[in-house]
Formats: sequence, structure tokens, C-alpha cells
Amino acid sequence: MIKGYTYGWGSRKGMLGTERSAASIARMAAMGCDWAALAFAVTQEKFSSTRFGFDFRFCNTDREIEACIDEMHRQGLKICLKPVLNCEDGTWRANISFPEKEFPVYDEKGRLRSYWNEWFDCYEAFILHYAEIAEYKGCEMLCIGCEMVGTEHKEQHWRHLVEEVRKVYHGPLVYNANHGTEDKAQWYDVLDYIGTSAYYPVGRAGSTAEEMLTAWEAPKKKLAALSEKYGKKVLFMEIGCRSAAECASMPWDFVHRDNPFDEDEQAKFYESALRAVWDEPWFEGFFWWDWPVFLPPEEKLGSDTGFMIAGKKTEKLLTKWYTEK
Repeated sequence: MIKGYTYGWGSRKGMLGTERSAASIARMAAMGCDWAALAFAVTQEKFSSTRFGFDFRFCNTDREIEACIDEMHRQGLKICLKPVLNCEDGTWRANISFPEKEFPVYDEKGRLRSYWNEWFDCYEAFILHYAEIAEYKGCEMLCIGCEMVGTEHKEQHWRHLVEEVRKVYHGPLVYNANHGTEDKAQWYDVLDYIGTSAYYPVGRAGSTAEEMLTAWEAPKKKLAALSEKYGKKVLFMEIGCRSAAECASMPWDFVHRDNPFDEDEQAKFYESALRAVWDEPWFEGFFWWDWPVFLPPEEKLGSDTGFMIAGKKTEKLLTKWYTEK
């Protein structure tokens, strides 16, 4: 069982590898975590951009990422390195897609140029860059993509990407699909795990943990079948719920900031998920979303309506599960 949490999301240049970062990691590890998904973003300008690269103003430097990896290892955590591609125009990465048109011009690899070939060339270089870091620093897992729904049908491109990554990185690989569309990709056979963002709507304001537990039966059945089809275990690469009313009905939500504070709903969502899958033979573990890079002052913990669990009932709940199970 991977007892993990996601760390690093929202970080910018100058944040990872610092004393404040180390202090936050320490509290996360104290819950009984033995893994962390170190997640960070690189961006392309628009959903339709075929090229992207490192923005030296904002992106975490390689040195900072490596320093964070060293600190996590020092604190006894195994690491899934998770580089993620985002869009600067605010479009969700799942909507990155291109026309199938090919041009009457050949590229340097002898292929007809196309939007897809150009984008995957850039994406492959992006993943290979961080695959080298994962190999060099001994990261125990690498995530090769996150919620790239609009690209998943390009099966041969993804298979080629995995083939190239395995020449550089020799640990297990996972891809982070999105909840509800996990069966869209047809190339899990070349990976080591099936990953998903498990933001399944299992409740509403006032739902009990038992009611949420019952609602987990439908997604569990689908995930069990997918695991059996490919012979791979399932990882919840993301899962969580804000401490706000109605968020169990939309656990992925980060937009509706007017929903009132409700740490009970968050705790019940966590409890239902833990009880639903902990002992399932097809299930491999959790990377909850998400632990803050910098913790706020102690007096401000436990009052926000975001995903953070520090200072809330859910922190105690997860600590009990992670340390006693």
C-alpha cells in the first residue's frame, strides 16, 4: 500500500528546497506518509500550441527540484516525480488537441509534418528531461502525464514516448488519467500502474460516510475491471475534497469559493475513500491532493475551505489510517 500525498503543486522558482519547504514536508511525513508525488508545472501558451518550453521567470529550476528530492529522501519518503503540462490561457490540459492534418513537408525524422508530431516531439523532450532527473536522483516512480484526455487516443505516440522514457529511466511508470475516462487510453499494457484522478462525486452536503461508501461501488467496479483487463494495479494519483459544503458532490472543484467551511464533509469523503479501496486486491495506494509547499502560520491552520487538511479533522483521520493500518 502506497501511503502518499501530493506535494509541490503551485510552487514557483525559489520555493522548493528551502527551509520552509522542508518544514512542510516534515509535517506531511509525520502523518505516516511513506511516498510523495512531487508535482510541478511547465506551461504551453495556449491549448493549441505545438511548442512549449521552460519559463525562466517562474519554473522550478532543476537544482531546486533535486534539492527537494534529496530532502524528501532524507525524511524517509519515496518519490513519484510528476512533471505536469498546463496551459497559460487557463484551458484545462485535458483539452489540448490538434487537427489530424499533415503538411506536404517532411521533418528531420523523415515524417510528414503535423500538429501532432510537433507537439509530441516537444512533450517527449519535456518528459525525457525529467526522466533523467528521476533516474539520477533515484526517484522510485515517474508519472509521464496527467489528465491529457485529448491526446490519449494517439496510441502510437504514447507507446513511442514510453519506449524512449524506458531508455533513460528504469523505475516504474504511471500515467494519471482522469476520473470517468480511465478506459479511454489503450496503452496501459506498457506501463507499470494505472493511475487516475479519483475525484468521484460520492456525496453531497449532509451525506454520511456510510452513504458515500455505498456510492463508491460504481467506480470501484469499473476500476477493478480495468485492472483485470491489463493486469495492472490502480493508483489514485490524485484524490481529495475541499473542506467546504457540497464539495463531496464535486471533489475536483477549486472554483466555488463561496461554499461555506465544512471540515466534516471533507473528513467523511476521506473516510469513505479509505474504507472503500484500502483492502481491494487491485488497489495500490493514494497520492492525496494536495499538501501545501509552505504551511501557513499555526494560528491560521484549519480554517480555509481549500484542499489542505493540516489542522483539520482530516489530518487526524489520515494519520490514524496511515500509522495504524
